[in-house]
Amino acid sequence: MKLAALRRVAVKKRLRIRFSLSNGMECVLNEHGIAQVPALRAVPAFNLEDELAGAREFLVETAGAAKDAAKAKPRRYTRDELAVLANAATGGEAARDEHED
Repeated sequence: MKLAALRRVAVKKRLRIRFSLSNGMECVLNEHGIAQVPALRAVPAFNLEDELAGAREFLVETAGAAKDAAKAKPRRYTRDELAVLANAATGGEAARDEHED
């Protein structure tokens, strides 16, 4: 699972996806597809794609309207569960992107 696939899911389903980094910080992938590390104060000494590869648990929350977001509780996903969600959200787009004539 790549960061680009998670970005597509976050944008299409209007989600915020959080995962822990190996250095104890947290990455938040927002509903606009932008990855942010709120605790980061300088140029990072890590690659976010590599950190994502090591992440095993994700917290997914709805980023809709305030009252809708308050009703929906964040849900924890394992790496495999999130991969299924990502594949379902992108549908046939991944196959279409890989196949060029």
